[in-house]
Amino acid sequence: MSLLQHLLAELKSYRWVNLTHQVDENIPIYHTFNPLKTGIISTLDSARVDSREYTIGSSHGTHIDAPIHFARGKRDLLAIGQKERFLDLYVIHLEDKVKEVPGYAVTVDDIKEFEAEYGEIPAGSFVAFSSGWYKRFHDSDYFKNEDEDGVEHTPGWSIPALEFLSRERKVTAIGHETLNTDSGVEAAEAGFLDAEYYWLAEDKYQIELMANLDQLPAVGSIIFIGVPHIKDSPGFPAEVLAIVPEKE
Repeated sequence: MSLLQHLLAELKSYRWVNLTHQVDENIPIYHTFNPLKTGIISTLDSARVDSREYTIGSSHGTHIDAPIHFARGKRDLLAIGQKERFLDLYVIHLEDKVKEVPGYAVTVDDIKEFEAEYGEIPAGSFVAFSSGWYKRFHDSDYFKNEDEDGVEHTPGWSIPALEFLSRERKVTAIGHETLNTDSGVEAAEAGFLDAEYYWLAEDKYQIELMANLDQLPAVGSIIFIGVPHIKDSPGFPAEVLAIVPEKE
């Protein structure tokens, strides 16, 4: 066996965790998108071939947002190379805070408390916010958690936290379990997704609607993100997985 084959065999001996939601027509989607549609071109019974076409939004299910999704003149999906999508993974577990305050936004203090316990987050890494919110994905209304005024009480990142990760720690990408980077409350107050704009304008990408982050340790994992090669795309549904430092 070659060195690369040995490395692959070694990686396969560890536990792999799928961080990707299944996509169907009933999943929670951002209000500007339409539900998934499936067209049947041919079937095994009619033509001995099962062929289908899908109408799907670039932000359906677990997906990658390229910088150009919000920021003019920044990179599109194909400009995010493979080596930028295979990264060291750091997971900030704030499930308990989100249980108390569903609209919680990650703070700089949260990040510094994480680093006090686990060490400084290195440049070039992927930082994920584990809120436990992915468990609501089966019910769109439960997931969006709107109050009587239509404000979504959902967790997200604060702009100071994103600025700290980008400018001070120089991380490559972030991820979260919700539809948006911003907490629902802060987005409603601002009238726009200011945190999402901030991060993408830094020419960095993000993964939204992640699953199973609560199954990962805070440090020691690696993340892999697979995307289709679609010209000029601002993002697309992605397959995301983690390999954790635990043998099968």
